[in-house]
Amino acid sequence: MKITRIGTLCLMLALGAASAATAQPLPDVDGVGPQVGDVVPSFSLPDQTGTARDLDSLMGPAGLMLVFSRSADW
Repeated sequence: MKITRIGTLCLMLALGAASAATAQPLPDVDGVGPQVGDVVPSFSLPDQTGTARDLDSLMGPAGLMLVFSRSADW
């Protein structure tokens, strides 16, 4: 049991050291893209079925939250 625990601890320390050595500083996002509370310009884009969706058709009574994600196969 001690060997397994020591081996696991060594692996965790090695991975932590490797990730710390390759860690990149986080970008400053204050000036990139729309910020929270900004008014977004009108747009029209196709959804996953190809149907065109525009800002006005998506806006609800409490507003709209836009979430952008990048697919691994883009």
